[in-house]
Amino acid sequence: MNYDCIIVGGGIAGLQAAIQLGRYSSHRVLVIDSGYGRSTLCHQYHNILGFPDGISGEELRRLGRSEATRLGTEFVDGKAIKATKRDELFDIEVEAGSVYTSKTLLLATGLTDRFPKLEGLQACLGNSVYVCPDCDGYEVQDRSTVVMGAGKAGASMALILSARTDHLVYVNHERSEVPDELIVKLRAKGIEYKEATISEIITGQPGCFEGVRLADGQVVRAERGFLAFGSNHVHSELAEQLGVHLLHNKHIETHPRSKMTNVENVWVAGDLGAHAEQATVAMGEGAMSAIWIHKVLSGMKTKIPQL
Repeated sequence: MNYDCIIVGGGIAGLQAAIQLGRYSSHRVLVIDSGYGRSTLCHQYHNILGFPDGISGEELRRLGRSEATRLGTEFVDGKAIKATKRDELFDIEVEAGSVYTSKTLLLATGLTDRFPKLEGLQACLGNSVYVCPDCDGYEVQDRSTVVMGAGKAGASMALILSARTDHLVYVNHERSEVPDELIVKLRAKGIEYKEATISEIITGQPGCFEGVRLADGQVVRAERGFLAFGSNHVHSELAEQLGVHLLHNKHIETHPRSKMTNVENVWVAGDLGAHAEQATVAMGEGAMSAIWIHKVLSGMKTKIPQL
Protein backbone atom coordinates (compact mmCIF):
# COMPACT_ATOMS: atom_id res chain seq x y z
CA MET A 1 0.00 0.00 0.00
CA ASN A 2 2.76 2.43 -0.96
CA TYR A 3 1.86 5.54 -2.97
CA ASP A 4 3.58 8.51 -4.50
CA CYS A 5 0.96 10.84 -3.06
CA ILE A 6 -1.88 10.45 -0.58
CA ILE A 7 -4.61 13.05 -0.65
CA VAL A 8 -6.69 13.16 2.52
CA GLY A 9 -10.06 14.64 1.62
CA GLY A 10 -12.35 13.89 -1.32
CA GLY A 11 -13.93 17.32 -1.60
CA ILE A 12 -13.38 20.04 -4.16
CA ALA A 13 -9.68 20.70 -3.45
CA GLY A 14 -8.73 17.05 -3.09
CA LEU A 15 -10.48 15.96 -6.27
CA GLN A 16 -8.97 18.75 -8.35
CA ALA A 17 -5.53 17.76 -7.09
CA ALA A 18 -6.23 14.12 -7.92
CA ILE A 19 -7.22 15.04 -11.47
CA GLN A 20 -4.13 17.19 -11.95
CA LEU A 21 -1.81 14.47 -10.64
CA GLY A 22 -3.60 11.81 -12.68
CA ARG A 23 -2.99 13.71 -15.88
CA TYR A 24 0.77 13.35 -15.42
CA SER A 25 0.26 9.58 -15.93
CA SER A 26 3.30 8.76 -13.82
CA HIS A 27 2.24 8.75 -10.15
CA ARG A 28 0.36 6.34 -7.96
CA VAL A 29 -2.21 8.45 -6.10
CA LEU A 30 -4.64 7.56 -3.33
CA VAL A 31 -7.54 9.70 -2.09
CA ILE A 32 -8.87 8.92 1.38
CA ASP A 33 -12.44 10.23 1.50
CA SER A 34 -14.57 10.41 4.65
CA GLY A 35 -17.58 11.10 2.43
CA TYR A 36 -18.72 14.10 4.45
CA GLY A 37 -17.92 17.78 4.30
CA ARG A 38 -19.04 21.17 3.08
CA SER A 39 -19.40 19.90 -0.47
CA THR A 40 -21.72 17.08 0.58
CA LEU A 41 -24.01 19.57 2.35
CA CYS A 42 -24.20 22.27 -0.33
CA HIS A 43 -27.12 21.57 -2.66
CA GLN A 44 -26.15 24.30 -5.12
CA TYR A 45 -22.89 26.03 -5.94
CA HIS A 46 -23.69 29.19 -7.93
CA ASN A 47 -20.25 30.73 -8.36
CA ILE A 48 -18.41 28.24 -10.58
CA LEU A 49 -17.43 28.80 -14.20
CA GLY A 50 -19.53 26.69 -16.57
CA PHE A 51 -22.48 26.17 -14.23
CA PRO A 52 -24.57 29.37 -14.46
CA ASP A 53 -27.61 27.56 -13.06
CA GLY A 54 -25.61 25.98 -10.25
CA ILE A 55 -24.38 22.49 -9.48
CA SER A 56 -24.75 20.49 -6.30
CA GLY A 57 -21.73 19.55 -4.24
CA GLU A 58 -22.63 15.88 -4.52
CA GLU A 59 -22.78 16.06 -8.32
CA LEU A 60 -19.51 17.96 -8.48
CA ARG A 61 -17.91 15.31 -6.27
CA ARG A 62 -19.38 12.52 -8.41
CA LEU A 63 -18.02 14.04 -11.61
CA GLY A 64 -14.63 14.75 -10.07
CA ARG A 65 -14.27 11.28 -8.60
CA SER A 66 -15.26 9.68 -11.90
CA GLU A 67 -12.69 11.72 -13.82
CA ALA A 68 -9.93 11.08 -11.29
CA THR A 69 -10.68 7.35 -11.34
CA ARG A 70 -10.40 7.27 -15.13
CA LEU A 71 -6.98 8.88 -14.74
CA GLY A 72 -5.82 6.12 -12.42
CA THR A 73 -6.42 7.60 -8.97
CA GLU A 74 -7.38 5.08 -6.30
CA PHE A 75 -9.97 5.81 -3.60
CA VAL A 76 -10.53 4.54 -0.08
CA ASP A 77 -13.72 5.45 1.74
CA GLY A 78 -13.04 6.13 5.39
CA LYS A 79 -11.85 8.70 7.87
CA ALA A 80 -8.10 9.22 8.34
CA ILE A 81 -7.40 9.38 12.06
CA LYS A 82 -3.62 9.30 12.41
CA ALA A 83 -0.66 10.68 10.48
CA THR A 84 2.98 9.94 11.21
CA LYS A 85 6.24 10.62 9.45
CA ARG A 86 8.67 7.73 9.14
CA ASP A 87 12.04 8.68 7.64
CA GLU A 88 11.06 10.16 4.26
CA LEU A 89 7.61 8.56 4.17
CA PHE A 90 4.18 9.33 5.62
CA ASP A 91 1.85 6.77 7.16
CA ILE A 92 -1.89 7.47 7.24
CA GLU A 93 -4.16 5.28 9.34
CA VAL A 94 -7.92 5.12 8.75
CA GLU A 95 -10.61 4.20 11.26
CA ALA A 96 -10.89 0.66 9.93
CA GLY A 97 -7.26 0.10 10.93
CA SER A 98 -5.59 0.03 7.52
CA VAL A 99 -2.39 2.05 7.10
CA TYR A 100 -1.33 3.62 3.80
CA THR A 101 2.16 4.93 3.05
CA SER A 102 3.23 7.71 0.71
CA LYS A 103 6.19 9.84 -0.34
CA THR A 104 4.13 13.04 -0.32
CA LEU A 105 0.96 14.15 1.44
CA LEU A 106 -1.78 16.62 0.58
CA LEU A 107 -4.21 17.52 3.35
CA ALA A 108 -7.55 18.74 2.03
CA THR A 109 -9.64 17.96 5.09
CA GLY A 110 -11.56 21.23 5.13
CA LEU A 111 -13.85 22.43 7.88
CA THR A 112 -17.34 21.85 9.25
CA ASP A 113 -19.70 24.77 9.71
CA ARG A 114 -21.36 25.00 13.09
CA PHE A 115 -25.14 25.43 12.98
CA PRO A 116 -28.12 24.11 14.95
CA LYS A 117 -29.91 20.88 14.09
CA LEU A 118 -33.25 22.28 13.01
CA GLU A 119 -35.55 20.25 10.81
CA GLY A 120 -35.54 21.49 7.24
CA LEU A 121 -32.40 23.59 7.57
CA GLN A 122 -29.97 21.17 5.93
CA ALA A 123 -32.17 20.81 2.84
CA CYS A 124 -31.96 24.59 2.38
CA LEU A 125 -28.17 24.79 2.35
CA GLY A 126 -27.04 26.19 -0.99
CA ASN A 127 -30.65 26.45 -2.20
CA SER A 128 -31.93 29.30 -0.06
CA VAL A 129 -29.70 29.37 3.03
CA TYR A 130 -26.02 30.26 2.75
CA VAL A 131 -22.81 30.60 4.76
CA CYS A 132 -20.39 32.65 2.63
CA PRO A 133 -21.10 36.30 1.72
CA ASP A 134 -18.40 36.24 -0.98
CA CYS A 135 -19.85 33.16 -2.67
CA ASP A 136 -23.53 33.86 -2.17
CA GLY A 137 -24.12 37.44 -1.10
CA TYR A 138 -25.47 37.84 -4.63
CA GLU A 139 -28.29 35.42 -3.80
CA VAL A 140 -29.80 37.78 -1.21
CA GLN A 141 -29.62 40.92 -3.33
CA ASP A 142 -32.70 43.04 -2.48
CA ARG A 143 -34.36 40.04 -0.81
CA SER A 144 -35.71 39.78 2.72
CA THR A 145 -33.12 37.81 4.67
CA VAL A 146 -32.80 36.32 8.14
CA VAL A 147 -29.30 35.95 9.56
CA MET A 148 -29.35 33.01 11.96
CA GLY A 149 -26.33 33.16 14.18
CA ALA A 150 -24.65 33.73 17.49
CA GLY A 151 -23.24 36.84 19.12
CA LYS A 152 -20.58 38.81 17.32
CA ALA A 153 -20.34 36.40 14.35
CA GLY A 154 -23.99 36.83 13.44
CA ALA A 155 -23.95 40.60 13.93
CA SER A 156 -20.88 40.93 11.72
CA MET A 157 -22.51 38.82 8.99
CA ALA A 158 -25.65 40.96 9.09
CA LEU A 159 -23.57 44.11 8.67
CA ILE A 160 -21.72 42.61 5.71
CA LEU A 161 -25.00 41.64 4.04
CA SER A 162 -26.43 45.12 4.56
CA ALA A 163 -24.55 46.11 1.40
CA ARG A 164 -26.80 43.67 -0.47
CA THR A 165 -30.25 44.22 1.02
CA ASP A 166 -32.14 46.62 3.25
CA HIS A 167 -34.46 43.85 4.47
CA LEU A 168 -32.45 42.16 7.22
CA VAL A 169 -33.26 40.57 10.55
CA TYR A 170 -30.57 39.13 12.78
CA VAL A 171 -31.77 36.38 15.14
CA ASN A 172 -29.22 35.67 17.85
CA HIS A 173 -30.26 32.04 18.30
CA GLU A 174 -27.78 31.28 21.06
CA ARG A 175 -28.51 34.56 22.84
CA SER A 176 -24.78 35.12 23.19
CA GLU A 177 -23.25 38.53 23.82
CA VAL A 178 -23.09 41.10 21.05
CA PRO A 179 -20.70 44.02 21.70
CA ASP A 180 -22.46 47.33 22.21
CA GLU A 181 -20.67 48.92 19.27
CA LEU A 182 -22.12 46.27 16.95
CA ILE A 183 -25.62 46.82 18.31
CA VAL A 184 -25.22 50.51 17.48
CA LYS A 185 -24.11 49.64 13.95
CA LEU A 186 -27.02 47.24 13.45
CA ARG A 187 -29.48 49.98 14.45
CA ALA A 188 -27.75 52.51 12.20
CA LYS A 189 -28.18 50.14 9.24
CA GLY A 190 -31.82 49.49 10.07
CA ILE A 191 -31.17 45.81 10.82
CA GLU A 192 -33.76 44.35 13.19
CA TYR A 193 -32.16 42.47 16.08
CA LYS A 194 -33.86 39.63 17.94
CA GLU A 195 -32.26 37.75 20.81
CA ALA A 196 -34.38 34.61 20.64
CA THR A 197 -34.15 30.86 20.13
CA ILE A 198 -35.29 29.51 16.77
CA SER A 199 -37.65 26.59 17.22
CA GLU A 200 -38.47 25.87 13.58
CA ILE A 201 -37.33 26.53 10.03
CA ILE A 202 -40.31 27.40 7.86
CA THR A 203 -40.13 26.01 4.34
CA GLY A 204 -42.50 25.75 1.41
CA GLN A 205 -41.19 23.03 -0.80
CA PRO A 206 -38.13 21.17 0.56
CA GLY A 207 -35.11 23.44 0.38
CA CYS A 208 -37.18 26.61 -0.03
CA PHE A 209 -36.58 28.80 3.03
CA GLU A 210 -39.53 30.99 4.01
CA GLY A 211 -38.52 32.14 7.47
CA VAL A 212 -38.22 31.01 11.08
CA ARG A 213 -40.49 30.45 14.04
CA LEU A 214 -39.12 31.59 17.38
CA ALA A 215 -39.55 29.83 20.71
CA ASP A 216 -42.22 32.34 21.76
CA GLY A 217 -44.26 31.51 18.65
CA GLN A 218 -43.34 34.64 16.72
CA VAL A 219 -42.79 34.08 12.99
CA VAL A 220 -40.18 35.98 11.00
CA ARG A 221 -40.84 35.67 7.28
CA ALA A 222 -38.03 35.97 4.73
CA GLU A 223 -36.96 34.77 1.30
CA ARG A 224 -33.39 33.86 2.21
CA GLY A 225 -31.35 32.79 5.21
CA PHE A 226 -27.69 33.11 6.20
CA LEU A 227 -25.82 31.17 8.89
CA ALA A 228 -23.15 32.77 11.07
CA PHE A 229 -22.53 30.93 14.34
CA GLY A 230 -18.74 31.12 14.38
CA SER A 231 -16.37 28.58 15.93
CA ASN A 232 -16.45 26.31 12.87
CA HIS A 233 -14.46 23.11 13.31
CA VAL A 234 -11.29 23.16 11.22
CA HIS A 235 -10.09 19.61 10.54
CA SER A 236 -6.42 20.24 11.28
CA GLU A 237 -5.80 17.25 13.56
CA LEU A 238 -3.65 15.31 11.08
CA ALA A 239 -1.61 18.39 10.28
CA GLU A 240 -0.98 19.01 13.97
CA GLN A 241 0.16 15.41 14.45
CA LEU A 242 2.82 16.01 11.79
CA GLY A 243 4.07 19.23 13.35
CA VAL A 244 2.48 21.57 10.82
CA HIS A 245 2.20 25.09 12.20
CA LEU A 246 -1.40 26.11 12.93
CA LEU A 247 -2.68 29.66 13.06
CA HIS A 248 -4.66 30.85 16.08
CA ASN A 249 -7.91 29.78 14.38
CA LYS A 250 -6.56 26.30 13.49
CA HIS A 251 -6.27 27.14 9.78
CA ILE A 252 -2.91 26.59 8.08
CA GLU A 253 -0.78 29.09 6.24
CA THR A 254 1.05 27.73 3.21
CA HIS A 255 3.61 29.08 0.81
CA PRO A 256 1.62 31.27 -1.62
CA ARG A 257 3.19 29.64 -4.66
CA SER A 258 3.85 26.00 -3.80
CA LYS A 259 1.10 25.51 -1.15
CA MET A 260 3.57 23.51 0.93
CA THR A 261 3.43 23.85 4.70
CA ASN A 262 6.37 24.31 7.06
CA VAL A 263 6.78 20.50 7.03
CA GLU A 264 8.59 19.33 3.92
CA ASN A 265 6.45 17.34 1.47
CA VAL A 266 3.21 18.14 3.29
CA TRP A 267 0.83 20.34 1.31
CA VAL A 268 -2.51 21.90 2.22
CA ALA A 269 -5.32 22.95 -0.11
CA GLY A 270 -8.91 24.08 0.35
CA ASP A 271 -10.73 25.31 3.42
CA LEU A 272 -8.14 23.87 5.79
CA GLY A 273 -5.82 26.59 4.55
CA ALA A 274 -6.01 30.29 5.31
CA HIS A 275 -7.93 31.51 2.28
CA ALA A 276 -11.28 32.85 1.09
CA GLU A 277 -13.10 29.52 1.61
CA GLN A 278 -14.55 29.46 -1.89
CA ALA A 279 -14.95 26.33 -4.01
CA THR A 280 -13.17 27.95 -6.94
CA VAL A 281 -10.22 28.93 -4.75
CA ALA A 282 -10.10 25.37 -3.41
CA MET A 283 -9.90 24.07 -6.97
CA GLY A 284 -7.01 26.39 -7.76
CA GLU A 285 -5.13 25.42 -4.61
CA GLY A 286 -5.67 21.74 -5.34
CA ALA A 287 -4.23 22.16 -8.83
CA MET A 288 -1.26 24.24 -7.63
CA SER A 289 -0.44 21.75 -4.88
CA ALA A 290 -0.52 18.91 -7.40
CA ILE A 291 1.81 20.75 -9.78
CA TRP A 292 4.41 21.16 -7.06
CA ILE A 293 3.94 17.62 -5.80
CA HIS A 294 4.66 16.45 -9.34
CA LYS A 295 7.82 18.57 -9.44
CA VAL A 296 9.09 16.85 -6.29
CA LEU A 297 8.13 13.35 -7.40
CA SER A 298 9.70 13.76 -10.82
CA GLY A 299 12.91 15.19 -9.40
CA MET A 300 12.41 18.47 -11.24
CA LYS A 301 12.90 20.40 -8.01
CA THR A 302 15.31 19.46 -5.26
CA LYS A 303 14.34 22.48 -3.17
CA ILE A 304 10.91 24.01 -3.53
CA PRO A 305 9.28 26.99 -1.82
CA GLN A 306 7.80 26.15 1.56
CA LEU A 307 6.60 28.30 4.41
